[in-house]
Formats: sequence, structure tokens, C-alpha cells
Amino acid sequence: MTSNAESGPASGHRPVGASGPTRSLWLNLLRRSSIAAVAGLVLCAVPAGLLNGGSGALSSLLGGLLVMLFFGISLLVGHFVGRHNPSGAIGMFVATYFIKVVGFAAVLFVVGTPDWLDGRWFVIGAVVAVVLWQAAEIHGFSKARLQIYNDPEEKEAPNA
Repeated sequence: MTSNAESGPASGHRPVGASGPTRSLWLNLLRRSSIAAVAGLVLCAVPAGLLNGGSGALSSLLGGLLVMLFFGISLLVGHFVGRHNPSGAIGMFVATYFIKVVGFAAVLFVVGTPDWLDGRWFVIGAVVAVVLWQAAEIHGFSKARLQIYNDPEEKEAPNA
């Protein structure tokens, strides 16, 4: 059986090669997620500023920045611990999560709520940051190339 389809143009100028594992997965996720969250917070600050003035805009930005700090610490821990001890990274995530929750709660209770903070826009900014951060992380993980098997060892040819 033959085909009358034409081959078409070449797909690229360089040869296709194998791609290795993703370099610096955690920093890549931090970059992607930060860009997504900041873009969403800027878009969230516009209606907050129009409806509630500068305090609304600043409140939405601070709510989102708090979320970004919370998640960013975890990705930095994953980067630094995962490089040297990949199997210990999960344990460090759990320990860091506990420290973050207790630490952030203590800071929020000690500092309290400033009079100028608009609680509604603070929560809206935090929710926007969480949703966009998590979406960017999921997208980043879906694009990551993680090597799960060791490369096969090349056997030397016997001297003949």
C-alpha cells in the first residue's frame, strides 16, 4: 500500500536528542509559581484599589505575599535538602511545615491586625495566590523530567 501524503518541511534545524532530568526542579517551580502568583496579585490589587483605595490594594498584596512566603520556604527547603539527601526531603518538608504553621501563627498573634488592613481583600489576595501558585506547581511538575531508573551501564566489549 502506498501513500500520496507529502513528507513536508523538516521539523527543526537541530537533531532531536534525549533530554535528561530536569535541573533544579524546586527552583524552577519557585520561579514559575512566583510569576503566576505575582501576576494574579497585581490583577487583584487593581479592583481592590478601585473599591477600597490603597489599603485594599496593599491588603490584597500582603495576603498573597504571605502565601508566597509560606510556599516558597518549602520549595527552598526541597532545593537545598533534596540535592544532598533526596530521601530526607519529605521529612524536612514535614518539619518545615510544622515550623511554618507555628511560626506564622505566632507572628500573626503577636503583631495583630493593623487598623488599615482590609480583611476581605487580604483573604482574596491569599486565595488568588494559593490557587495560582498551586496551578503553576502542578503544571511545573507535569513538565518535569524525573529520572526514576538508573541509566544502563555500558559493558566493555571483550578483547577479541
